[in-house]
Amino acid sequence: MKNEVANEPPGKAHAAKPQLLVVDDDPLITDSLAFALGPDYEVLAVESRDRAIELVRQLAPVPALALIDLGLPPTPHSPEEGFRLIADLLAHSPAMKIFVLSGQNESANARHARALGAWEFIAKPAHPAALKRALDRARAQAAPETAELVGSSAPMEKLRSQIAQFAASPFPVLIEGESGSGKELVAQSLHRLSSRSARPFLALNCAALAPTLIEATLFGYAKGAFTGAATAKAGYFEDAQDGSLFLDEIGELPLEMQAKLLRVIENGEFQRLGETQRRVSRARVIAATNRDLRQALRQGSFRADLYHRLSVLSLQVAPLRELDRDRLALLEHFRRLYARQSGVEPFTLDEEAEARWLRYAFPGNVRELRNIVIRLITKYAGQPVSAAELEPELDLEAAAPAAAGGGGTLAEQAQRQLERAAGFNLDETLMAWERAYIDAALRITRGNMSQAAKLLGVNRTTLYSRMDSKEQE
Repeated sequence: MKNEVANEPPGKAHAAKPQLLVVDDDPLITDSLAFALGPDYEVLAVESRDRAIELVRQLAPVPALALIDLGLPPTPHSPEEGFRLIADLLAHSPAMKIFVLSGQNESANARHARALGAWEFIAKPAHPAALKRALDRARAQAAPETAELVGSSAPMEKLRSQIAQFAASPFPVLIEGESGSGKELVAQSLHRLSSRSARPFLALNCAALAPTLIEATLFGYAKGAFTGAATAKAGYFEDAQDGSLFLDEIGELPLEMQAKLLRVIENGEFQRLGETQRRVSRARVIAATNRDLRQALRQGSFRADLYHRLSVLSLQVAPLRELDRDRLALLEHFRRLYARQSGVEPFTLDEEAEARWLRYAFPGNVRELRNIVIRLITKYAGQPVSAAELEPELDLEAAAPAAAGGGGTLAEQAQRQLERAAGFNLDETLMAWERAYIDAALRITRGNMSQAAKLLGVNRTTLYSRMDSKEQE
């Protein structure tokens, strides 16, 4: 790896050149990218998803750009590990702009990568100059989150009402919702409408930190508390003062730290790492998760006492597929925002494209919608966009199972899917389900073909045959 990373909580100075995370298990590719892009970027190359997460957990600030392959170990012939890495990186840093550079360049893979939040999909081989132009454009294109809750659907109005009701309370709030649905925006609204609005609002992603750094980051540390702790440092609870502390991905907090967090919530008491001095925090805790914490309780990975303390006040952020015409309101909001930012005229959707927009489930929620708007602004500024031009931006394979999973018998789920879908294709849907089950089995068995075949109830030769047919499609 090109750089040395200190084993201490975040706080390093910015590098002279912008950092670019490259994740690919082919050293020839990583060396070539480092050579071609090295004059303009500090290239940080790793070979796997685990190494990528380990690296970004140690960096502060994290790289603003990433260039990743989909076919990563332990399943290099499947895109699933790359898809997981996209989700992991965005959970760590929602503002990161991820480019997929992959030989697994089927249109379905490109669509799904973008739905997960990838900035763009680039097929291998790619010319270094074209890669640099794409990276430079992404650096120039800011991607701020919407500063307001957009929409007038019943779930959105209910959410606004609950935020107004809970904002003045001193008690913790638990925000639940799918990835990309805007949970941090809800937390910011709670803070802005409270009496703490003039005080700090600090946000920490619990999934973004290595377990060994979480305690020092939350509570601070004394000089000499660990190797590299040359001076004492306050943690997030101290820095938040009597403002608000937003703990995103709270379900990823280790059990040991859950007990210490419970103590702070109950009586405000904590200690810096390496100290015995009792300190008191008056910060209000707002937590968020995209996991089912009730299931985590049953599995023993989340403390029941902490869950009940956090969920005294709870908010549910609805997925975008349930927000009806709010999808058009968000479209209007983002296309005006990014057209103004880019200095161009906004695009429009023709009647058929608008109807398709409303039927699409947006499995990646607001984050996916925003990225689609950015791509459409780039391609069709000032122009009408047809349904045929919109269709390549939509992740149809992921949308189909998501829309079908609303409960009831299989026949009832299929009926709902047929009623919602446009241009439904049975063969494509069946292939999408087969692909998903094969990828899931390989992930569970860490790429062991014999075990995966047993899990799927097929012969190993059958599994190889199915995988070969997938790669040829």
